[in-house]
Amino acid sequence: MFVRLDNRALIKIAGKDSESFLQSQLSNDVNKLDNSRIQLSAYCQHQGKILVLFWLLRCKDGFLLSFPLDLIDSIKTRLEMFILMSDVTIENVTEKYLQVGLIKENRADAHVLNDQLSLMLVDSQSTEKFNFVSQQYWDKSCIDNLIPEINSITTEKFIPQMLNLDIDEIGVSFTKGCYPGQEVIARLHYLGKPKRRLFIFKSNTEINAGDDLFCPSSKSLKACGSVVFQVKFEADYYCLAILELVHKDGQIHLINKQSPTLTRVNHE
Repeated sequence: MFVRLDNRALIKIAGKDSESFLQSQLSNDVNKLDNSRIQLSAYCQHQGKILVLFWLLRCKDGFLLSFPLDLIDSIKTRLEMFILMSDVTIENVTEKYLQVGLIKENRADAHVLNDQLSLMLVDSQSTEKFNFVSQQYWDKSCIDNLIPEINSITTEKFIPQMLNLDIDEIGVSFTKGCYPGQEVIARLHYLGKPKRRLFIFKSNTEINAGDDLFCPSSKSLKACGSVVFQVKFEADYYCLAILELVHKDGQIHLINKQSPTLTRVNHE
């Protein structure tokens, strides 16, 4: 299946210092990025909270960063603040390419995200025709594969461990050099344990990013989790949500204790 990802921005990072610049800004090890793959990498503020989660790709003269369109202005401006004396240029190339998500499709010109999902960049002037399906299929596939998305509603709310980005170092490297928030993220990795993790939930009631989760058995009136990313697919709603591990086997409700129950979906 082919999906138009019109809700994603694309920034190009070029110049002889582009790799070292990104290495100093992002949570993953840019030096290990293969030409044919996509690397998940968090861009964090100094407290370790994620500003945006990039899909990072190599191109012939630099790198491309794909991320939600509603963050384009704030993220581009922030990256430009840290160029300083580096030989780096940052360009918004969103209008130059059509981002096409591939679900269980093999294309030599696609960048691989995992064994089911990949991304192809098509020149906006290309005449190639695709039989596109709704973006709901892409969003549902990302949820099924525990691939989160940070947008303007959820920016600066979560640290990488909450999104499971530390597991198998899929989005965080603990052996690379410094980057914004690295000290906080590394301290939790080496000296503590994450108290919240990312899970898949399902409901027949509307779910929105940023919604709070509650557990009736909890002694606290505070939320025990929060929705990160959601989609309505066919008759139901699916989401990725942060949840306190002590409640992972408990009954979870949306918004307040009187709201409908969410069903946790096992990740295969």
